[in-house]
Amino acid sequence: MKKLIFVLFSSVCLGQTDQYKQILLTKKLGKEVRSYTKGYGMINDAKTGTSGIIDSLGNITFSYPFKSEISRIWKDRFILKVKSGNALGKTALIDEKGKELIPLDNFKFRTWENKDRLIYTRQGKECVYDFNGKQIIPFSEKIEFGSENRFFVKKNGAWLIYDFNGKQVSDRAFETDLRFYKGRTYISTGEKSGEIIDNNGKTVTIISSHNVDNINAFPFLVTLNTKTNRYGIIDDKEKIITDEIYDQAFVGREYIYLTKDDKVSLFSKKEGKVYDLDYHYVNPLFNGLFKTSQDQNNPKAAVVRIDGEVVFPREYDRVEGLTIAGEKYIYLRKNDEETIVDKNLKNILQEDYEIEKIFPNTIILSKDKTYYRFSPKDGQYLELKGFKEIKSQEMYPMLIGKNVDNFYGVLNENGKEVVPFIYDEIITFSGANEFIVKKDNKFGVSNHKNEPLTEVIFDRYILEKKGIKLIKGKDLQFIYFTEQNERDFIE
Repeated sequence: MKKLIFVLFSSVCLGQTDQYKQILLTKKLGKEVRSYTKGYGMINDAKTGTSGIIDSLGNITFSYPFKSEISRIWKDRFILKVKSGNALGKTALIDEKGKELIPLDNFKFRTWENKDRLIYTRQGKECVYDFNGKQIIPFSEKIEFGSENRFFVKKNGAWLIYDFNGKQVSDRAFETDLRFYKGRTYISTGEKSGEIIDNNGKTVTIISSHNVDNINAFPFLVTLNTKTNRYGIIDDKEKIITDEIYDQAFVGREYIYLTKDDKVSLFSKKEGKVYDLDYHYVNPLFNGLFKTSQDQNNPKAAVVRIDGEVVFPREYDRVEGLTIAGEKYIYLRKNDEETIVDKNLKNILQEDYEIEKIFPNTIILSKDKTYYRFSPKDGQYLELKGFKEIKSQEMYPMLIGKNVDNFYGVLNENGKEVVPFIYDEIITFSGANEFIVKKDNKFGVSNHKNEPLTEVIFDRYILEKKGIKLIKGKDLQFIYFTEQNERDFIE
């Protein structure tokens, strides 16, 4: 049976990759450049252990004279760790020219991803700096990240809420630091009692007669009867929506999924209503449509509406919700028959076309040994002229195959040649941008932008966990894998 490939990667590629730039800079300097990204990389002298920073033009903007380690922390900000000399063991926050924004000292630090804030720990006390070296929150007993824009600061044994500008946002003190989700958190105050507060410390809801298990569907709350270990739902005024009779409760984007006696019920947040379904479980597609779960007892899937109406009967081997060119579709496979229907449940493909590969904006089809690029948006079938054969079971997020001259190359989802059809073989690796190209029994490495990461001169290669080792006599070259930029268009 032909295995359909769903491509989870946008194949539109612009500009030079950081990896290739790093290789070019390494060749230019004659020194290994590592961790190059967005304009800067690091270099290390293997003999002396010294380190430095290099810019995109190959200029060494900073070099530390003693054994050290430099790591990028944010944009043009770096952490310098000294491993010898008078400053042994000390750390500093520096800019790309080595200016010490937070001076060398014996401190530890924590950061929040993509936020220019740093919790600085020294001699048992903590403070907060921004990445310009400005102290945002002075030294306190303890500081923790509460969310992407809140800190909890411990003073005199109590925890207070601060924003990322260092302003205390509430006089309310807490016994422990908390974590906010979508600006809210739940505090238990006793058996069947508690309160929901916002990230300014303000009470949003008081609970007096339920054990709250999950607030992520607010203003609807999942409750748990601790004696029976059963779940229910209330609203933020403690009005009971469902009794605590369910074995499990899962909070989704639009629904709360409740299971009982091997059956699933759905609570619609929008409608505020529970729907009981005669299925073990369902997964959302779109517009109130769901696919039923598959297991050993139920190997086939159906498509149903939230009220239980059967749209497609339980006879399909695979059902997937797709987004192609911004529109919603459903893919259906029954035996060897494949169909894609639109939001009106109409088949979008003409008869006799076989689905080969589905991309974020187009579909690759075949008919009578000819390949086509099909756009659901305009309904056009464009022949991929000169393309002879798709490589079997190929998971790479482009179109790899042979041309009419039996050479391998790569097309993107629009049918444009990305890698020329000049190779005897192309060998890809799951999740990686890099692949092996083979020509005249020699190997090299290229990538999704046709950048020659190595010459095609090696006698053999060895696949390792982090990359590819290429071997020519006694010469070795190692190419690290970079992860494919995933864009999941399967719902």
